[in-house]
Amino acid sequence: MGTAMIYGVLGALPDEVKHLCADMSDCSSRRVADVDFITGDYQGKKVTVCCAGMGKVNAAAATQILISVFGADRILFSGIAGNLCPELDIGDVVLGEEVVHHDIDNLTYENTGLKAEIYKADSVLLRASQKACSSLGVHALSGRIATGEKFICDKESKQDITVRWNPMCVEMEGAAVAQVAKKNNVPFLIVRTMSDNADEAALDKLIIKHFDISDYCRTAASIIEETLRAL
Repeated sequence: MGTAMIYGVLGALPDEVKHLCADMSDCSSRRVADVDFITGDYQGKKVTVCCAGMGKVNAAAATQILISVFGADRILFSGIAGNLCPELDIGDVVLGEEVVHHDIDNLTYENTGLKAEIYKADSVLLRASQKACSSLGVHALSGRIATGEKFICDKESKQDITVRWNPMCVEMEGAAVAQVAKKNNVPFLIVRTMSDNADEAALDKLIIKHFDISDYCRTAASIIEETLRAL
């Protein structure tokens, strides 16, 4: 009998992973590199979940730990993002068919013979998430997600990223997760719910006023759960 598949699920914020943790059974917790990893059963599947923290370094470190320490065979990221797509509204979802670092210096890369890489999501995970969104009645599009260390909340930065990379949304972790997953030959998928439009209003909404993002996080978490059921 083969070994059961292990799914690694992570988010940057507590709200992005707490819903899945609450729905898991037979849970155990282990702290590694100052992050709590919760392992349990979800609908007959073995899952390890963690809140990695914001930014690329936190995301990359947690992804590697999920793979190296907890043996994750598949990686799923659940979270929120800034919308860059006119066909999407706040509360809609982007399934990351591909992910890219938007803050890479292309000129430096070209001068050293390198090329900024575009990371492709696993087709099986993507199809399962598309099916999940349909089942949940969530408006979702599959496309490119752009990742960078800066919280995008101004029209100039938004326009620059759109012109250079043409993504559907922008966030701060996905490409780091994807890069580490690829280095380990582990399939991955990034799921993002639109919490803002990556403009000046986003700063006021999410940072200054500390707007409640729990509904958006719940949407992304529900898609992850439904995806796991579909696999």
